[in-house]
Amino acid sequence: MNEEYEIRITGSNNVGTATLNSTSIWGILRGMESFSQLLIPDPEPPRYVANSTVIKDGPRFPHRGLLIDTSRHYLPLLHILYTIDLLAMNKMNVLHWHIVDSQSFPYVSEAFPDLSFKGAYSPDRLYSADEIGQVVAYGRLNGVRVVPEFDTPGHTQSWGPGQAGFLTSCYSGGKPDGTFGPVDPTNEANYAFLKTLLTEVTQRFPDRYIHLGGDEVSFNCWESNPDITEYMKKANITGDYGKLEEVYITKLLDIVTNLPTKNEYIIWQEVFDNGVKLAPDTVVHVWKGGWQDELAKVTEGGFKTLLSTCWYLDYISYGSDWRNYYNCEPFDFNATSAQKQLIQGGEALHLGRVRGQDQPHPSHLAQGLRSRRKALEPRRTDEGRQFGSS
Repeated sequence: MNEEYEIRITGSNNVGTATLNSTSIWGILRGMESFSQLLIPDPEPPRYVANSTVIKDGPRFPHRGLLIDTSRHYLPLLHILYTIDLLAMNKMNVLHWHIVDSQSFPYVSEAFPDLSFKGAYSPDRLYSADEIGQVVAYGRLNGVRVVPEFDTPGHTQSWGPGQAGFLTSCYSGGKPDGTFGPVDPTNEANYAFLKTLLTEVTQRFPDRYIHLGGDEVSFNCWESNPDITEYMKKANITGDYGKLEEVYITKLLDIVTNLPTKNEYIIWQEVFDNGVKLAPDTVVHVWKGGWQDELAKVTEGGFKTLLSTCWYLDYISYGSDWRNYYNCEPFDFNATSAQKQLIQGGEALHLGRVRGQDQPHPSHLAQGLRSRRKALEPRRTDEGRQFGSS
């Protein structure tokens, strides 16, 4: 996606000419957004004025995104479309849709309708295939990619009611206690289920990337389950639950790689940290503390990466906390120039832990991920003249 553009506004005697040049429709979209921000209302409406200006602009990073969480707090369709408007206004180009999680499963699957029927908050808090199509289409018209996240093997409690056998049964005192843990990696039927579900998902979301999660997996339930213990004994990995997680993730990644759409994938950093074998084009998403060291390790391994540690918008604090969003520098770690070229950008994360429909303005992240290198920063000449437009 080439988003570079050039704006020239010239003229004299209150008569001006504005030109916008780009080699792509995406550059035209970004340039039109900048042009709209240059216009100043004239005291005699409906006229507008603009300064004589030359702007040459392009993004510093190709991935500039915002995560929205519609599992913890359902967001109406119009609110999601409005968020895309805000992203476009700030020249951000990715909506990371964390569509399902343990709290609810609002994604309506044609292949497995019980997932949302039994896993959503209510029948009026769902996203149909048509509504998903509207979001994807509206994103495309505004130059915003829509990347879905289906996080497993943890964060999956809402999947269980609609898909028997998907989750691990937890034991207490040698008997099932009625609670469930992460995905059961020993149940081969689960992999056939995931292949069918993700085939459907990737057909509805045409972006070449899908986010597969992989974070915050608790081993307690696996440790309690005698069937899991027996499986690990036969696989010669007794007691190594990190290796059991690797077994699951490896099979999942193989499924996604071989889908009809041949998707590439994004994973949270724990998958990389646990030593899972990853495809060379994997994108590792860094979200935890110590991000400088993590970026160094990920890029040393030759993987592309995204940063989010600095931009958790659901962390509520007092005072001028927004300054921290602007001061975070993704290149602020010890690495070679080649390693730093693997940083694709970053995302602000707005997980629905605190607020309901009060989405943040993506402008908090925009400055840190837009052009800052001198070669790409807007170069403006302002001769102090203004030209009218009606």
